[in-house]
Amino acid sequence: MSPKHVIFKKVSKDKSVTVYMGRRDFVDHCDFVDPVDGVIVIDPVQMQGKKVYVMLSCTFRYGRQDMDVLGVAFRRDLFLQTRQVYPELQDKEKLTHTKIQKKLLRKLGDNAYPFFFEFPDNLPCSVTLQPGPHDVGKKCAVEFEVKAFCGENQDEKIEKQSSVRLSIRKIQFSPEVSDVVPVAETTFEFLMSEKPLKVILSLTKETFYHGEPVSVGVDIDNSSSRNIKDISVSVEQVTNVVLYSNDKYVKSVAREEIEDSVPAGTQLRTVCTLFPILAYNKDRRGLALDGQLKHEDTNLASSSIVRQDVLKEVLGILVSYKVVVRMMACGTLTSSDVCVELPFKLMNPNPDQSKESETDDMVFEEFKRAYLKGVVYGDDDESPTEA
Repeated sequence: MSPKHVIFKKVSKDKSVTVYMGRRDFVDHCDFVDPVDGVIVIDPVQMQGKKVYVMLSCTFRYGRQDMDVLGVAFRRDLFLQTRQVYPELQDKEKLTHTKIQKKLLRKLGDNAYPFFFEFPDNLPCSVTLQPGPHDVGKKCAVEFEVKAFCGENQDEKIEKQSSVRLSIRKIQFSPEVSDVVPVAETTFEFLMSEKPLKVILSLTKETFYHGEPVSVGVDIDNSSSRNIKDISVSVEQVTNVVLYSNDKYVKSVAREEIEDSVPAGTQLRTVCTLFPILAYNKDRRGLALDGQLKHEDTNLASSSIVRQDVLKEVLGILVSYKVVVRMMACGTLTSSDVCVELPFKLMNPNPDQSKESETDDMVFEEFKRAYLKGVVYGDDDESPTEA
């Protein structure tokens, strides 16, 4: 039995507008981004001369909604585009760009109308900073949303009863696997020591997938006169909030201590296995996560891949990872901290596009933000709350 294509469906409270979308995740391939496409079904009896619009928005939120003061919201719209769907300004054939739109239009009848948006090149991916255990309300995040509504014009106040809001995500997958084996090699020289300390840090590959163990090779050649103690290896997440303040947050997401010491004139070669996963960090405030918040479903934020010609300042939140080995070089009179860093990527694997079903069979599911990694609706179906 061939698999069916899941179609996400959302209906306004007054049943005047229904939105259908074939997916909720849209992939940034660096050189292009998957377009946002779907179909709207209207109830012409309830239109009464009104028009129907669809809006695609990208919002950067850097404070809770209840902290908005003096009419100034702690949010910034990075992208906002609105298009009229009904009455149609062009023929349906010219507005139909994808196979799933054609299938939906055939199935849903004459009151179905297609919509289509293209992302600009400089938008960030969906990222959320994890709140603390007692934090409530909306958090610092980059969010994407599709909104459908009806009115006499697109600038009038939107009635909740006649509108539909759908949270979507812009994501990145791992690029093609590279043969590069990351290595960091550093030499440290100390006062009153004729020979140096040499530290080599290595990984098995450049890109690891979420949930994979990270194997770290540590090679210490201590030709100095100092004793090396308190050795630790960790994976650190570096989050740059570049849009409004250029804040940087560095948090360890996995750590292992090496009990062995390395006396003067000796060597140490060992391999540490670290597990940088959200399950071990679910109560840590300020960690960057992919998409929405739900510890059982989502993961640590993927490494940000940025095109060279895009200004980083407009990307909201940038995430990177590095392996860090730290140790203490203890001498007779003084001690010194020694640190070696090695960057790597932590991402989701690129799914096999050839396995995607081309079946005409479709199954409809009610679109809820709960499908988006643990966000559920409040009573007004308007704002997400933490699950």
